[in-house]
Amino acid sequence: MDDLTLRRLLPEPAGDVTAAEAYAADRPTRDGRPWVLVSMVASLDGATAIGGVSGGLGGPGDRLVFAALRSLADIVLVGAATVRAEGYGAPRKVGQRIAVVSRSGDVDLTSPLVTSGAALLVTAEDGPQRPVPTVRAGRGGVDLAAALAVLHAEHGAGVVSCEGGPSLNAQLLAADLVDEVCLTVAPLAVAGGASRVAEGAVSELRRFRLAHVLEHAGELHLRYVRQ
Repeated sequence: MDDLTLRRLLPEPAGDVTAAEAYAADRPTRDGRPWVLVSMVASLDGATAIGGVSGGLGGPGDRLVFAALRSLADIVLVGAATVRAEGYGAPRKVGQRIAVVSRSGDVDLTSPLVTSGAALLVTAEDGPQRPVPTVRAGRGGVDLAAALAVLHAEHGAGVVSCEGGPSLNAQLLAADLVDEVCLTVAPLAVAGGASRVAEGAVSELRRFRLAHVLEHAGELHLRYVRQ
């Protein structure tokens, strides 16, 4: 898959590009926090999972984009439910950490992710004590803005890639902490009751600028940047 290219439709000039070329960009830190990008795949009708997992939605192009975005991130941010559903393991990028957001501290201490030493637990200040390196922010719930500031200051995170789930995405959007959305639209209709890319109340509309459109085997790979 290393030689797979994507077809760039926007911006001009159109032509074949690698994922690394397409997603190379300046991603500056923001007021003492990392640049935050949300990386998701969804069907034509908005579903983000089939049978509770996202793997059945994406094709080779999506997997290539996913890998490229992972390689850009210093820390991957993800909700605990997504970690359990998707079976997260140790990251391939040397030194990369997976920050698992959980108010309850419900992480599997025997999982490959935790035993690899790459996991960080992100929980509230009054959350439970767990034998995992922990970032604490907020009381009664996780203060994501404060947590991101700690990830930047204490863990050297310049770019954080959030891989969901939808509730975590919505919380980041509501707090106006999302700088970039990278969305693969799969050429599939799923129906059913699967979650959207973000689920939860957002206090106001957030407008993003379309930075690029790529295509591979009917999939569209969209990159939006916060206005």
